[in-house]
Amino acid sequence: MNDIESREDIEQLVNAFYDQVLKDDILAPFFTKLNFEHHLPKMIHFWSFVLLDEAGYTTDVTKKHINMPLKKAHFDRWIELFNSTVDQSFSGEKAEAAKQRAFLVGWTIQSKLDDA
Repeated sequence: MNDIESREDIEQLVNAFYDQVLKDDILAPFFTKLNFEHHLPKMIHFWSFVLLDEAGYTTDVTKKHINMPLKKAHFDRWIELFNSTVDQSFSGEKAEAAKQRAFLVGWTIQSKLDDA
């Protein structure tokens, strides 16, 4: 398997991940009313920023999630699905960095929700 090397790889990862999320009993309810034409490009940009140093991403992800009724089980499942999606298609330094960053994003958002 190849590592994550391009924006096209990130598009593949993000699309595959959200395909899994929308089938998941725990996470799907948070995404069923989401406009994916609007959301997916933002997620592709976020991961391109994180993994490929693509400039221009400025959204505060914590603010986007602060009013959602998220619990630890939601974050745990999100990480589980994200990691398995990465592992299904990619292997290498960037793939491991993606999983580490996903964990940190989830942990950060969850800690902010716990403080709210």
